[in-house]
Amino acid sequence: MMRDIWQCGRFAFNRSQPIIMGVVNVTPDSFSDGGLNFATENAVRHARQLIDQGALIIDLGGESTRPGASSITFEQEIKRVMPVLHALRHLGVAISVDTRKPEVMRAALEAGADMINDIDGFRNPISRQIVSDYPSCGLCVMHMQGEPMTMQHAPNYTDVVTEVVKALHDDALALIAQGINRNRISLDPGFGFGKTIEHNYSILAHLDQLVALDFPVLIGLSRKSMIGSVINKPVDQRMVGSVAGALIALEQGAMILRVHDVDATQDAVKVWQATQQKK
Repeated sequence: MMRDIWQCGRFAFNRSQPIIMGVVNVTPDSFSDGGLNFATENAVRHARQLIDQGALIIDLGGESTRPGASSITFEQEIKRVMPVLHALRHLGVAISVDTRKPEVMRAALEAGADMINDIDGFRNPISRQIVSDYPSCGLCVMHMQGEPMTMQHAPNYTDVVTEVVKALHDDALALIAQGINRNRISLDPGFGFGKTIEHNYSILAHLDQLVALDFPVLIGLSRKSMIGSVINKPVDQRMVGSVAGALIALEQGAMILRVHDVDATQDAVKVWQATQQKK
């Protein structure tokens, strides 16, 4: 087992190097861009820009999972995501599909997706079976308390850090028990998914406890309300705060930064790396 490598479909990433994942929401109701990239040609154009700026993974989402979001059918989600996936598949970067639906997972993997990013943490046994049928695809196991429609109504934990770390460890072990190689699995604490602002910052402050499980850690706090609540700025003015959060996570050992502002994040990561080389 090679713990220094994270397998993500066609790509084997060195775990000692940060990876920037660019977000492309193929939805009409995205919290971050208001549906700007809903049309296929807009989504493809935006993805190409993020790749040019340094994204090594593009994360395609066909269903909004913002707080209060309603679900759509798997047919609708496939219709949104597949044209973009096909257009990006041969651009030399890993393609992730952000979905909780087994039908979408299978369609994406059959179409050549390198990774599945599941906000449900692959707790659905059908989802686990599907990803086990594709022996090289990367997996992101995310933590969420509740469902997107209601998850922010009254999040409750006794010890949020301990509970999130344990839940993610249990989910990862369930995948391994299914026969999935450990080096395919990454973990995401799920900032904003069934958590208060205080919960989110407790997790960020103690992210090293999740890193200690020795799986690649993916963090997605870009432009979220946890940033807006501190800097008191709307979604389109949260770039600097988001980059600061990404660097805090990186300093504690996070590997994959899921962001909207790839160019700014890439600049910050380069400065961080230059500093690390002098230690």
